[in-house]
Amino acid sequence: MADVMNIQGHVRLGSNAGQSMTRRDGVLKVTGRATYAADNRPEGVLHAVTATAGIARGRVTHLDVAAAEAHPGVVKVYTPANRPDLAVSPDEKIHGFAWRTEALQDDTVRYAGQPIALVVAETLEAATEGARLLAPRYDADTPRIGLDGGVPFQPETVSIGASPTLEAGDMDAARAGAARHLETVIETAAQYHNALEPHAITARWTGDRLEIDTPNQAIGLAKQSFAAYLGIDPAQILIRSPFLGGGFGSKAILFGGQLLAILAAKDLDRPVKLALRREQMYGPVGHRPATRQTLKLDIDPQGHISALDHHTIAVTSSFDDFIESASNASHSVYATKAMRTTHGAVRADTGTPGPMRAPGEAPGSAALEVAIDDAAYAMGFDPLEFRLRNYAETDPATGMQFSSKALRECYAQAAEAFAWKDRPLEPGSMKQGRLLKGWGMGTAQFPCPMFQAAAHATLRADGSAVVETSAADMGQGAWTSLAQIAADGLGIDIDRLEFRSGQSSLPDAGVAGGSGHTATAGTALFNAGADTIRQLAELALNDPASPLFGADNAGVTARGGRLYRNDDDTRSEAYEDILARAGLDLLRGDGKGAREGEPERAMFSHGGVFAEVLVDPDLGQVRVSRLIGAFAAGRIVNPHLARSQLLGGMIWGIGFALQEEAIHDVRTGRFTNADLAGYHIPVNADVPMIEALTVHEDDPFVNSLGIKGVGELGVTGTVGAIGNAVWHATGIRPKRFPIHPESLI
Repeated sequence: MADVMNIQGHVRLGSNAGQSMTRRDGVLKVTGRATYAADNRPEGVLHAVTATAGIARGRVTHLDVAAAEAHPGVVKVYTPANRPDLAVSPDEKIHGFAWRTEALQDDTVRYAGQPIALVVAETLEAATEGARLLAPRYDADTPRIGLDGGVPFQPETVSIGASPTLEAGDMDAARAGAARHLETVIETAAQYHNALEPHAITARWTGDRLEIDTPNQAIGLAKQSFAAYLGIDPAQILIRSPFLGGGFGSKAILFGGQLLAILAAKDLDRPVKLALRREQMYGPVGHRPATRQTLKLDIDPQGHISALDHHTIAVTSSFDDFIESASNASHSVYATKAMRTTHGAVRADTGTPGPMRAPGEAPGSAALEVAIDDAAYAMGFDPLEFRLRNYAETDPATGMQFSSKALRECYAQAAEAFAWKDRPLEPGSMKQGRLLKGWGMGTAQFPCPMFQAAAHATLRADGSAVVETSAADMGQGAWTSLAQIAADGLGIDIDRLEFRSGQSSLPDAGVAGGSGHTATAGTALFNAGADTIRQLAELALNDPASPLFGADNAGVTARGGRLYRNDDDTRSEAYEDILARAGLDLLRGDGKGAREGEPERAMFSHGGVFAEVLVDPDLGQVRVSRLIGAFAAGRIVNPHLARSQLLGGMIWGIGFALQEEAIHDVRTGRFTNADLAGYHIPVNADVPMIEALTVHEDDPFVNSLGIKGVGELGVTGTVGAIGNAVWHATGIRPKRFPIHPESLI
């Protein structure tokens, strides 16, 4: 039975996984039948609106509650004076993946846009008007804004519990033999989540049982968190999150408005719905903070990096710590004899930052790739040649061998498609009409985490199956790719599979983040199917009436809804026949998804991105005219969806490099562009000819299925490639992202 029970031995991946299948939920979305959280309208629903602070620091001295409650549609106004109690203070961190939040615990204002009251009314219009009638007054303090306006401190951790420093090798000795000493300083602007679907919640109590509709990237964790704040048994909570209109990290963490809506629903004994307006997403639901990064590179006479020193200063809030781990992006890309990465932080009067697509790696790789390009030119090397000369084959941070050498192939394929060999080295030497043309490149790299997940797979009497796990689909197509993996785990066609997901009553699928969801939840689903087939095979191999009887030593293979003897392909039996003879209507298997033991290899997805820009020499306007990337990310479950994710990451890179930034009025601490008119992100007119190639890669170390992530990989590399192309066009090295036209004139 050993072959039967071996995950990779009894099922052939590829019948479903590896195919470019269209999204299973696509028709629902394009026809408007997909129900998002704010689409739910339970009977008797009330509408909630948060009144938000117009100052960035101080306290609220007066709210005209009487005026608001006199409005004919307003049901109740909640303030710190009458908010129902929580079991845990919002100022406490209930676990390592929790943030301090604002849920009307006091009258303190910690940032502009902070919720300071909740108005509940019969209609959205009445709640909105009631919030306006509160007419708050404040005792305001001078706000602390930006990298130079806040209070500096030394963080104990960065990101989520990571060390802020790393030192490897002898920096002094490595620098002593260097031919060139280079320093590059790069700033990156704050960026705010602007998913198509704003954050929303619909909460309804039935006695002591709570039902929640809210978009969430970590349903199991959210259920435990809600239960802790409310002081109830997690079994009393049902979270539904079938569709997410984007998340980018912001929908994995609870925010105070959700708690307030739940408390109001309990207090008023009616369902309550709260949906944030676009401008209300600038503050309470996380963002990517501004950074200032200093990179010092020492290069030996042969063009090898002797020492790399990467220091980051990042902004966080006045009341909680999330420090963007940008320096850590240097850990595992280029070989060096000595490395030091460090972080500092600044407290400002903003909402707390949090994970945002490719946290740490996106701003860190942007600065690193500019510094590497600077070093290549200083030593007289073509940028591609310099990267090939210095690419790390072992992780400088851990000493582990990389699980893949595929980056060299990524470089080669992307460079050939781009025609990089025709690039002149001298900046400013290419033109297209009166426009300056430049070519640049950057290395893409992102780690391959795995979390923990569970799944069920149930085989039915007719040979069809249902699989269950609480996976989240933020629009990337997870429900399609996960169903493909599950179908292969069961050895059936995907049309015979029912996929159940998106609610907390199902097995916990872990966190949809870090580009690790497909690997984690997919492994759980595959293993659940394998467990089901193992049980089915035991029935057949022990049944004298089965043509598979006695095949214990040879083992069997599952495909197409049948079990086949490995030593005689003509002897097989359909699933439904095995179940019928055993008198079973259902057969259920369970599976887990997690990485077992300590990693033996450094595990990353890789890529190379090449960019062409056109720069107007009079106006400083930059257009990306071509963008080509090649990426190696292990087993590609769905090439169509993977390409879509890679293109999305590259497009995000265009926005990062040229457009996206949050702007504060430093006098008031308020945003000047908290909407999609002033907060610029790429639209169709900004996106050029863009191509994402996938490079075949078999990685036996990353996990049992060989699956890596692609969601965040495309962002890394792209920003630096565009910045380096701007340098090649103009001879001006970018010092800040996004690149402003005035810096190029």
